[in-house]
Amino acid sequence: MDRLSNTVRPYAWGSTTAIPELLGIAPTGEPQAEMWMGAHPGAPSRVTRDHEERPLSELIAADPVRELGAAAVEKFGPRLPFLLKILAAGAPLSLQVHPNLAQAKEGYAAEESAGVPIDAPHRNYKDANHKPELICALTPFEGLCGFRPPLEAADVLAGLDVDSLKPYVDLLHAHPEEAALREVLTAVLSADPDEMAATVTEAAAACEELGGDYAPYAAVAHHFPGDPGVIAAMLLNHVQLQPGEALFLGAGVPHAYIEGLGVEIMANSDNVLRCGLTPKHVDVPELLRVVRFEAGDPGVLRPEASPEGEEVYETPIDEFRLSRFVLAPGAAPRDLTTRTPQILLCTAGTVRAGELALSPGQSAFVPAGEKSEVSGVGTVFRATVMA
Repeated sequence: MDRLSNTVRPYAWGSTTAIPELLGIAPTGEPQAEMWMGAHPGAPSRVTRDHEERPLSELIAADPVRELGAAAVEKFGPRLPFLLKILAAGAPLSLQVHPNLAQAKEGYAAEESAGVPIDAPHRNYKDANHKPELICALTPFEGLCGFRPPLEAADVLAGLDVDSLKPYVDLLHAHPEEAALREVLTAVLSADPDEMAATVTEAAAACEELGGDYAPYAAVAHHFPGDPGVIAAMLLNHVQLQPGEALFLGAGVPHAYIEGLGVEIMANSDNVLRCGLTPKHVDVPELLRVVRFEAGDPGVLRPEASPEGEEVYETPIDEFRLSRFVLAPGAAPRDLTTRTPQILLCTAGTVRAGELALSPGQSAFVPAGEKSEVSGVGTVFRATVMA
């Protein structure tokens, strides 16, 4: 078992205080958005073995079967198939979707064939993998996830009483569900930028005045004045998670996180197609190819407890499995030994993972098959794979 040394990413939307408070350290005054745990090449965790610090990615590459187990290597290849994060949103993230596996492979191959540089700002596909993800709230957590029913979205837009929004209201009333959502999102993202900026400004002022259910959109507009993503956001479900609740985000589901601290886990991919709330590239035709225009409940997840005390967040994919243990005083140690690789993350209290003492924000990598157990008083998240 290896203690992980992890990189914190200073994205502009990050909270300046949430991650330092979790770690029990003084804030720097700079945004601290994500702490990455895993072997992603962008910021692999580091471990110390034989008195030498090495990237976890290098350790896995040197002996993938030993570190990941034969079953995981056979199913996912010689790499850790998930990335675990602590995410701290102090401002809204971009409105975005992720491709499914076939779309990612096709898009990546097309951009490679066209010679688009991997770091080009207009590049959509950084790799050939999909990126399903799960966010579990550590604090009250606010976000947008999936489309509202078209008639509900029409009521939201109509409630602003903005003349330039009325054609979108009419479209939402006039067509079947998928066609209505597609037409309105297409129209919003394809509109004349100056005209849309004026519409967003008027809509934001109305949101500010109305407050209540409109307050989140006023906040979003404050961070992204004139951005068409503000109107697109009103087509989506507004979700408020309480600590311990989670959202699963599958391929094609538009979403954005607004504010809060959470544990996030995802397949090991960088593929993001943006819809708005960003100064970055928005490829409208490719986005519309990937988005699933399906309305419905966002599906807040609550963990399912096993007799052994493991609380599992059930998802329909195999690249990751997230669960947690809430350890009470006097509880017996919990055996976590398994044939797949694990990352253990403490988020509350003081716990012991094997020989390692973990305080909030600290984590450990457990190679496949290695004897492991947790004890103490606190909360431990367990990330592994289904293999």
